[in-house]
Amino acid sequence: MNLRVFSYAGCGTCRKALSYLKERGITHEVLPIREQPPGVAELREMLQHVGGDVRRLFNSSGEECRRLNLKERLPQLSAPEALELLASNRGLVKRPFALSASAGAVGFKPAEWERFAE
Repeated sequence: MNLRVFSYAGCGTCRKALSYLKERGITHEVLPIREQPPGVAELREMLQHVGGDVRRLFNSSGEECRRLNLKERLPQLSAPEALELLASNRGLVKRPFALSASAGAVGFKPAEWERFAE
């Protein structure tokens, strides 16, 4: 099993994504994102899967992003600074966060998650 899904039990979008995987028989490991958030290496790997757009890794609608005023601050951060910020503050990471050896996806859009069935 090489698909790891960082998820939050209280997140409806995460539940939809996990149901999607289960319905399709896609083997995966669920990691509680608050207790076991992705590290810098995993975030860097995901950054490649989202075309280098570090903004896609942030839970921009989340309370923590608003509290830290990241809408204005994020454009001034370098990618390494942004990844360190994400790794140090688990509330900032967009969820669900799914990563395999060959694919990655943040948030849940079924069309993007089809790649995990391949």
